[in-house]
Amino acid sequence: MLFAENDPDGQSRSVVFQQELEKRGWTVGGNLTIDFKWGVGDDDWIRAAAAQLLARAPDLVLANSSATVRPMQQATRTVPIIFIAGGDPVADGFVQSLAYPGGNLTGFTVVEPSLGTKLLELLKEIAPRVSYVTIMLNKGGGK
Repeated sequence: MLFAENDPDGQSRSVVFQQELEKRGWTVGGNLTIDFKWGVGDDDWIRAAAAQLLARAPDLVLANSSATVRPMQQATRTVPIIFIAGGDPVADGFVQSLAYPGGNLTGFTVVEPSLGTKLLELLKEIAPRVSYVTIMLNKGGGK
């Protein structure tokens, strides 16, 4: 989690994540263990956290953000990794294609271009008088 451990947004996300897992029969402390790595560190911190997680021999890794996917991908080609990426997972080299990811990574992006139309439709439903919309995206990493 690229949040400080005491960050309210990060804590809220982790609680909702665990609640949704419980609805599906996965109970932390019962049939599931989650090892959160909290921090807002740089690339070195992320690589060290990835190594610590993999040393515990997890069955699965959830990589929350594009910044955590690359170090996980470099650290293991066998442990399944589900990512929540902020960019294009194909262009970033995380998967071969969206339909057939290949390798040990799969996931989704929060900035899926095909969602743009749907988002505008929703905006028009909740604010029908809107006639001009500007969208600004940041691919991230200063690239």
